[in-house]
Amino acid sequence: MRSLSFLAGLILLAAGCSAFAAATLDPRQYGAVGDGKTKDTAALQRAIDAAAKVGGTVRLATGTYLSGTVILKSGVTLQIDKGATLLGSPQQADYTKNRWLALIEARRQHNIAIVGDGVIDGQGTALAADVMRLVQEKKIVDPLASHRPAEQNRPQLIELLECHGVTLKGITLKNSSCWVQTYLTCEDVTLDHVTVRSTAYWNNDGLDLVDCHRAHVTNCDIDSADDGICLKSGERHACTDIVVEDCTVRSSANAFKLGTSSRGGFKHIQAHRLHIHDTFRSAIALESVDGAAMQDVEVSDVDAKNTGGAIFIRLGNRQRDTGPGSIRDVRISNVTVEIPATAPDAGYPLAGPAVRGAHNLFPSSITGLPGHRVANVSLKNITITTAGGGRREIANLPLENLASVPEQEDRYPEFSMFGELPAWGFYVRHAEGITFENVTLRATAKDFRSVMVFDDASNVQLNHVQMGPAGDNPVIVLRGVDGWKLTDTPQPEGTREFIRTLDAAVAKKP
Repeated sequence: MRSLSFLAGLILLAAGCSAFAAATLDPRQYGAVGDGKTKDTAALQRAIDAAAKVGGTVRLATGTYLSGTVILKSGVTLQIDKGATLLGSPQQADYTKNRWLALIEARRQHNIAIVGDGVIDGQGTALAADVMRLVQEKKIVDPLASHRPAEQNRPQLIELLECHGVTLKGITLKNSSCWVQTYLTCEDVTLDHVTVRSTAYWNNDGLDLVDCHRAHVTNCDIDSADDGICLKSGERHACTDIVVEDCTVRSSANAFKLGTSSRGGFKHIQAHRLHIHDTFRSAIALESVDGAAMQDVEVSDVDAKNTGGAIFIRLGNRQRDTGPGSIRDVRISNVTVEIPATAPDAGYPLAGPAVRGAHNLFPSSITGLPGHRVANVSLKNITITTAGGGRREIANLPLENLASVPEQEDRYPEFSMFGELPAWGFYVRHAEGITFENVTLRATAKDFRSVMVFDDASNVQLNHVQMGPAGDNPVIVLRGVDGWKLTDTPQPEGTREFIRTLDAAVAKKP
């Protein structure tokens, strides 16, 4: 009997502990006011600390909670309900440094979450103005003071470092003064139905995954004044096993991007069913310019309207001490892109910077370096419709001067980095194993340039490629191409010259 009573007591105790562990804490019980005026930083932190002792939820049910940096801890869920706002302080002094500054920070924590239908608002415009004031008053030192305050001096909304088991779901992130959310060397990251509305200041990357392993990003809607979804590799680690699906992106830079920081590498990356619109630069940008190995990247089912460019793949070398990295085994399929004649991000609060010098519309490009080729790229079921209209009187790079296209080995990579190019569809240089299958390249208005130019390339295959209209220049130009195959690819109507080989001794057709 006593043993049964003891057992019953244990069961009740366990039930009580379980209920306590699942407890939801109201930060107002820890001194928060939630009126949008009183700084609730300390009260919010007390609630988080209390929840961390047992593994619980801090719930912002109603109100506006003005705060500086709060530190999320293992086992804690921050729940922000519809009608509630976590409002970032407009004063930089209220933020503490993790790697950079952020409203929500964590380092080496596990099983943490930010959920709910509420809002995290960084008041980025006012906060950036405060940072600029501090720079002008010489109260902080800033290497970019003459241009704009550097990223390390402008707080983000979220920065999580070396965390495991991270979940964001349902939340809306607004008005950051810097990158919106950064996950650095984190593992097992899940972002689902996260909304980003951040055009408050420059460098408002919508999402940065840096050297992360096993991240799954789904159903997110991102509108940001810089790159939309961006994978980076800042150290000698790598981004691996990343999946991005069913997301919508608007960007004043690139919509889906690997790079620019690319020291460690990118492996086993997938992006599917992306809806992209009103984006200044490229819909898809894959960049290794700091020595990284990029391998096994798959991008499919992309619908991009009103973007400055379609596809940009670049192997560069900004880290001359390590030498170039590599890009290989890239598969891009089922992509439709529409490129307008006018600025694709017109009306954006912070539009992309104008490209200097007169130029025609930029083509898609796949470019490596001499002796370091981009390898094994498959482009399948691609339709790119560009406004075209390229004219010699605007800009012209004669085909006999093809070798004068600058290498720009250590330059920051962007779709406009080479200046005027001799093609309006695709420009491919220093590449091998490039396959175009069921690809359509159309210009709304006639463009005098070639549709496709291949320079220092090998094993190029074009199968069922539709192009047109033909311009004054040859439709396809080959220079230093060793091994190429053309099947089921008709000449566009009005073609004067279909294929021109600029150095027949090197170019060979198998």
